[in-house]
Amino acid sequence: MTTTVTARPTRHTTGRRRRTGGPGARLRTFVGPAVLLALLGLVAAALVTGAPRLTNDLADRSLHADLAPLPHQVRDLTIEVRGGADGAAPAGAAGALDRFHAALPPPLPDLVDQRWQAGTVADDEVITSGDVGPLGEGGTVRLGLHTQTGLAEATRLTAGTWPDSSPGQPVQVAVSQAVADTLALRPGVRLGLAAPGRSPVALLVTGVFQPVRPADPLWAPTPQAVEPLLPVNDGDPFVAVAVTDPAGLAAAGRAGLPVTHSWRYRFDHHRVDSSTIEPVAAAVGAARRTQWLPGATAQTSLDTQLVRFGDQLTSVRNLLAVVQAGLLASLLGLILLAARVAVQTRRAELTLLRSRGASLPAIGRHTLAEAALLQPAAVAAGALLALLTPGRDGGTWWALPLIAAVTTAAVPAFAVAGQRHVAVVAGRPDLTRARPSARRLTVEVTVLLVAVLGLVLLRRRGLDPGGVDGYLAAVPVLLAVAVALLTLRALPWPLRLLDRTAARARGALLFLGVARAGRGAPVTTAPLAVLVVAVSTGVFGAVVTDTVARARDTAADLSVPADAWLTGYAFTPDTADRLAGLPGVRAVAPVRIDSNRPLRSGTDPQARTLGTARIMVVDAPAFARVAAASGVDVDVPEALRAAVRGDGPVPAVVSPSVAETVTGSAAADVQSRLYPFRVAGVVDVFPGVDLGTDRFVVLPWQALTEYAHTPVIPNRYLLATDDHDPAAVRATADDGQRRWQSAVLGSEVDVPEVPAELLTRRAYRDGLDRTGANDVLTLAFTVGAVGGSALAVLAVGFAVLADSRARARMLSRLRTLGFSEGQGRWLLVCELVPLVGVAALVGAAVGVALPGLLGPTLGLSAFTPGVSAGWHLDPLVVGAVLGLVAVGLAAGLGVEILVNRRTRTADALRRGEENE
Repeated sequence: MTTTVTARPTRHTTGRRRRTGGPGARLRTFVGPAVLLALLGLVAAALVTGAPRLTNDLADRSLHADLAPLPHQVRDLTIEVRGGADGAAPAGAAGALDRFHAALPPPLPDLVDQRWQAGTVADDEVITSGDVGPLGEGGTVRLGLHTQTGLAEATRLTAGTWPDSSPGQPVQVAVSQAVADTLALRPGVRLGLAAPGRSPVALLVTGVFQPVRPADPLWAPTPQAVEPLLPVNDGDPFVAVAVTDPAGLAAAGRAGLPVTHSWRYRFDHHRVDSSTIEPVAAAVGAARRTQWLPGATAQTSLDTQLVRFGDQLTSVRNLLAVVQAGLLASLLGLILLAARVAVQTRRAELTLLRSRGASLPAIGRHTLAEAALLQPAAVAAGALLALLTPGRDGGTWWALPLIAAVTTAAVPAFAVAGQRHVAVVAGRPDLTRARPSARRLTVEVTVLLVAVLGLVLLRRRGLDPGGVDGYLAAVPVLLAVAVALLTLRALPWPLRLLDRTAARARGALLFLGVARAGRGAPVTTAPLAVLVVAVSTGVFGAVVTDTVARARDTAADLSVPADAWLTGYAFTPDTADRLAGLPGVRAVAPVRIDSNRPLRSGTDPQARTLGTARIMVVDAPAFARVAAASGVDVDVPEALRAAVRGDGPVPAVVSPSVAETVTGSAAADVQSRLYPFRVAGVVDVFPGVDLGTDRFVVLPWQALTEYAHTPVIPNRYLLATDDHDPAAVRATADDGQRRWQSAVLGSEVDVPEVPAELLTRRAYRDGLDRTGANDVLTLAFTVGAVGGSALAVLAVGFAVLADSRARARMLSRLRTLGFSEGQGRWLLVCELVPLVGVAALVGAAVGVALPGLLGPTLGLSAFTPGVSAGWHLDPLVVGAVLGLVAVGLAAGLGVEILVNRRTRTADALRRGEENE
């Protein structure tokens, strides 16, 4: 072993000092490492400032997409109060539209886009009389009465005049063209409207109108004012709404009709962004709890929707924070590695400066002057590049000075540390075992203990609902670093055993290749530690992606347990055969689902009520055939499939909450008939029943008693299809509904009351990827997988590059002993593949284990409706990340082999010139 002798540099030298050139000239000379360091600083700055901006943009878009289609009962704030006994508005109602608006808790007044004041007589609280249309034929009509600000401007009269009621005269009303055609109304027709037990109030139809925009939110509370509801089953009424003026409604109230006064405020969803979710939700909740008038109620669910979205956004932002922390830790490691490589490249120059009397501060100033020319500019360029990213500022600009300081000071710090002693004779660090100091061991043990303790505390504490949880973001990085340190500390031991075995074998190739790796040279430890963190980050993103995707696949299978789910109101019994005859339809199963149907202890109508439940009636054998033909892996219990018609109660599958209330047998209400059943199975979820339903009962259709006059009518169909025509399927279904409705009304119906809807399982699955904060979730996954993989490849490159000079000297010596060029290449493979391979596998193992270790803390179930996220692993995804690492290793080795070959060629030419 050679001995290293150090000498103290002299403070003064004689003679004229040689000029080394200015910082710009020196920077041009060593431009490669400086540019690499600058690029890493640029990427770090762009990640820190650009990712939050893009996150905010995607979050705002997702929030607006979620709020836009919400019904008015959820999105708008509606204040309602019942009129007095004489129908008059309550005290304080005058001017309330403006007063309530001004009194809304901030920031709600600035979010209001439209507002209306209305008065309504509900159709189900009055009795309609008349001698025209269905009323004259003995049919039942439920006609409501409505007035609202802005009605005249939102309509276009097609006949008659707009209502202008006068005291002592009939209440003047106007109806839409659709209502007029359905109920045979025209200007001059008189109707009666009476509260139970009161004399009827005379109504006079004075006008017929067409809405300017039928989809205008103005009509949302009273859609029957635009399109009436037609009866579907025997005994169902016609439902419509007539509009009047404020004077007419006041007269109706004075005549005894029950009037409800309301003030509705519609919030512009474009004025709400993800940064204002909490204050807006709190303000909406406060507005809902405010007593605006005596007896008034405020109705809205906007705060619930905002809280739900906020919970999703908190979870996804924490996921993104975990990914960003891993990427930033990897980038920081690469920045330090790049700085160390830059110092190693300039080692001869810096040693010469020290030997000429340069002090350590002078060395620091010497290298700092060069770094200050490029590194802060690169960080600034990364920040400017991030400004091109759409979205609001994420408030992370404070991190830019830190990144600039690290990238600028890294090279001077390594240069000063490396020149504390000047080596006169170059030592052989590759021949010495790396013995860690007590200080280093203390740091490594501390990191390990903090990581384990942090994981335990995190699982006990859970996710911080207040926003981005920095603790959650730090723990995975600490775990990856701790595992990397443990692995790299333990790895030399098996390599040394392998080295001893190779020493006794013939040939020196394996022995020499494993020898340096087995000594745990510190020059390769840092790149491999960075590799573990980078690979774990990439694999973590991939595993979480697969976990959410698998859970959503399960949700899609349970929600749409076939290729397609056809829904409507009521179909004729022969519709199933007509659907089965369509091209592309391979199997059909009829289903009937009714919500909130009563359960009773027996079939006697006076039997004790056991609450309500969602009742699903399904032909179980057909259901199983359709699911199997659709390739959906769902479980149809044998008790349902084997059920046959008999005298006793039919077997049923129920939810746990229903099983708690049903002892022995009970009866379920299906189309107003009670069918007895016994509990044959208890399941948490059943395919076809909406996820999250707490109480449900599933009955086997094939075992139910069929009644001639009241057969069970399907309102849904499960379809197994290949390449069906959606339009043809909907047309056939609507024809079945139209024929059923025509039979009920006794007259031909052109259009069914509730048009059939066709939902494919693929469309439902795609919809899950477009709801909530899913765009931000996709960003987190993409950044984690792509960024982690790219940084892993860079870490592999640094692992190859870190000790390339020492390996080149070793190969030069070995070639003098007869090593061929091919043996030299295999020597590099034997040295680096074990180190890089083990580091990559350990990083993949950490990434795979992290979702399971963190458990519910990640909050992944917020993105999988009604299904537990669990834990899933796609080996192909992990294999792709590891394959990318292998490609990076092969590329790095190829580059080093080419560099060594060029070096040998240059040395040979130089020796030839010297000989000449």
